[in-house]
Amino acid sequence: MHKEVDKSLTGKIGRVTGRIGPGTVGEVMLPFHGGTSAFHAHPFDKSSVFNVGDKVLVIYYEPPGTVFVDELPDVLKAAR
Repeated sequence: MHKEVDKSLTGKIGRVTGRIGPGTVGEVMLPFHGGTSAFHAHPFDKSSVFNVGDKVLVIYYEPPGTVFVDELPDVLKAAR
């Protein structure tokens, strides 16, 4: 049987508040339940590094409080 996947944060744009990199647990602030919450964060590709202040895209959410993120695509950077 497949595990239910929670997609409520997939595709959200967050702001890095704790450096994200391989082998580390970073932090990202995301819009969540009408407010903003902090989530533990890891690079989706297991090799990227994101510094404090970077904008990132949530690729996968692992409840209750971990997200896997990737670089914000250029098309979304231009819209901001």
